[in-house]
Amino acid sequence: MSEHMALENLTVLDLTRVLAGPFCTMMLADMGANVIKIEVPKGGDDTRSYPPFRAKNLNGERESVYFANINRNKKGITLNLKAPEGKEIFKELVKKADIVVENYRPGVMDKLGLGYDVLKEINPRIIYGSVSGFGNTGPYRLRPGYDILGQAMGGLMAITGSKGGEPTRAGSAMGDILGGLHLTIGLLAAINARSITGKGQRVDISLMDSVIAATENTAIKYLESGIIPPRMGNRYAAVSPYDGFKVQDGTIIIACGNQKLYEKLCTEVLDRPDMITDPRFSDMEGRLANQDDIRDVIEEKLADLTMDEAVSFILSKGIPAGPIYDISQILADPQVKEREMFVEQEHPTLGHMTVNGCAIKLDDTVPSVHTPAPALGQDNDAVLRQLGLGEGEIDALRAGGVI
Repeated sequence: MSEHMALENLTVLDLTRVLAGPFCTMMLADMGANVIKIEVPKGGDDTRSYPPFRAKNLNGERESVYFANINRNKKGITLNLKAPEGKEIFKELVKKADIVVENYRPGVMDKLGLGYDVLKEINPRIIYGSVSGFGNTGPYRLRPGYDILGQAMGGLMAITGSKGGEPTRAGSAMGDILGGLHLTIGLLAAINARSITGKGQRVDISLMDSVIAATENTAIKYLESGIIPPRMGNRYAAVSPYDGFKVQDGTIIIACGNQKLYEKLCTEVLDRPDMITDPRFSDMEGRLANQDDIRDVIEEKLADLTMDEAVSFILSKGIPAGPIYDISQILADPQVKEREMFVEQEHPTLGHMTVNGCAIKLDDTVPSVHTPAPALGQDNDAVLRQLGLGEGEIDALRAGGVI
């Protein structure tokens, strides 16, 4: 294992707040980037006021665990970008940075005099990443954007929900997460491009675009058939049986992604070899048209088994299956523990806490959760001293509300 981290040579100025942008910069920080989170002096990131809270931290104050989870591994400074002194400090930081990330509504940074066209003159190698509801072009560019709008207008809600039920938002903020993932990929692509061209560039990510990209073949199905894909619950429009099935104490998933797996299910689990040649089920098209009948057979066969028993039985036959977990079961699962998808750490004010782990596994330059989320303005003095400011100058900036 290397003593280095994959992105330790990159400095990121993080102007983002809430989730899509901070999720991106969290990933960069987990992989070693020097992320400097820049917040407004009063209040900071909106999520400092988002639940869940720890009612009394070590200082006896209420503090957001939401913020602590998404902003680990980052340094934190405060800066009033509306103040002339704040703008100048930011420009000095840009001179030494590799990446600037923001998730303001398009045009806000330009109005501040700190848009990409200005920053690239200061540092031609700067990579400027933005994530917003609808991106920097198009008729919706100035609309405010939130996760639920990305899910709604990107098509995810229309295909999510029970058969015949209402369109349903995914249980987590998938619009924001997908936007953050696309922004991360775009920034890393731009870093590689810079090694080829010597120049930075702008990365423009839209929540709506990110969700559309994640709905995979939904558009293709409509374009080929003229039929708007319906909501199907846990089912998948291209494969059957590929669904949730009730057992004694819950619901399990069985995923027969091809003909061979279906035939093994019929012979080795259901004891129904006749279902292989039955014209209702003999090919994928027939199985998709008769999913209710298949479900009835499977649920009758498994009715007396617990989730653990049913999953173990089906897996023993080489057929993909698994339980539908709630979060308490995920936290206790040995696979999750082995992959370190939840990490314990000591926070200076929250004390002992658990945060999400990093899903990217590198076997040499290993990502890690190495520092807790910063207190508001925690690193003001250290960062400003690196720009050459003295204690008196820093005190004056603080007194003037610039930091």
